[in-house]
Amino acid sequence: MPWEKIRSALTRQPPLRANLPTHAVAVVLTKDLELLIIKRSEHPNDPWSGQMALPGGRVEASDADFLAAARRETLEETGIDLSGAALLGELDDLVPRSPSLPPVIVRPFVFGVLERAKIAPSDEVAGHLWLSLKDLKESSGTAEVVISGKPVRVAAFLTGTPPVWGMTHRILSGLLARVL
Repeated sequence: MPWEKIRSALTRQPPLRANLPTHAVAVVLTKDLELLIIKRSEHPNDPWSGQMALPGGRVEASDADFLAAARRETLEETGIDLSGAALLGELDDLVPRSPSLPPVIVRPFVFGVLERAKIAPSDEVAGHLWLSLKDLKESSGTAEVVISGKPVRVAAFLTGTPPVWGMTHRILSGLLARVL
């Protein structure tokens, strides 16, 4: 099963850690190496409004740890229960590169599920797609996005509209670099 190869690749080198993470996300992979990507709903006060993302969010005081936060947020946003999913590993903690964004620290966890799960989106999720890691890698390029009201060309996965860019792009690039 490809999960053992992924687990081995992710545990070969420990992930880089920042100070205490504020957010946790889930990279959900099927046994066929398809990845779940969500489209965030449009909200005027959300700096990541309408962007393609991974399920996840803020670590709450009620969460036992960062892993519990990733599982809870994924369940809340998509209806996918990761309590029985295989934990394949963790990726490097990341912070936004733009000073105009909130100062968050994100810890990504990689989970394996047998097949595409039925998505029951919350009001935070406007849509989703399942994309193979191979297709994701092949879609690598650049896109023009608007940051602080100005058009900027950024590295992106051109998987559709909108492109996958920013921190989600960096998380998934880190995954691809380690497993493909």
